[in-house]
Amino acid sequence: MGPGVRRDDDLCYREHLAMTPPLRSGLIAAVITLVLDQASKLWLLNIFDIAHRAPVRVTPFFDLVLAMNIGISFGWLQNDSQMTQLSLMAIKGIAVVLLAIWMIRSQTVLATVALGMIIGGAIGNAIDRLAYGAVIDFALFHIEIGGQTYNWYIFNIADVGIVAGVAALLYDSFIGVPAAKAP
Repeated sequence: MGPGVRRDDDLCYREHLAMTPPLRSGLIAAVITLVLDQASKLWLLNIFDIAHRAPVRVTPFFDLVLAMNIGISFGWLQNDSQMTQLSLMAIKGIAVVLLAIWMIRSQTVLATVALGMIIGGAIGNAIDRLAYGAVIDFALFHIEIGGQTYNWYIFNIADVGIVAGVAALLYDSFIGVPAAKAP
């Protein structure tokens, strides 16, 4: 074969590696979630200096507070031993790889974007764990009823991405077009 002539199997291989529109959307969702998460934390820690402020009341039901979460969601596994932290990082790394494989195989934009949001959130919280030894949480919703204050858990943008991604996956699984199966 001369220069500029493609073999059929080479063309098929290149088409197989081409980024599909859903995959592109999923990668964009991952990057946006990661950037919003890290930018909000960097701003709150370094510019707003939330560590040296009392809880900041934003609305009657929303405060900005600083919480260093060494555990996982909802404050579970609150153990700062090095083995526990390494185990959490390893599990998170495996989860991100499996979610990325699922995202690559996904056929719907909604499922792919949802997986991207989950991946971006997981990476954002992993960056915190590496940089600070804990996940930076700062958003607190609460309600006062009869003089008693009830707090929801403290969270961050990465957590919002993960929860929204899981909700979108559930919606897509039950109502949307059938997506690729998880690995």
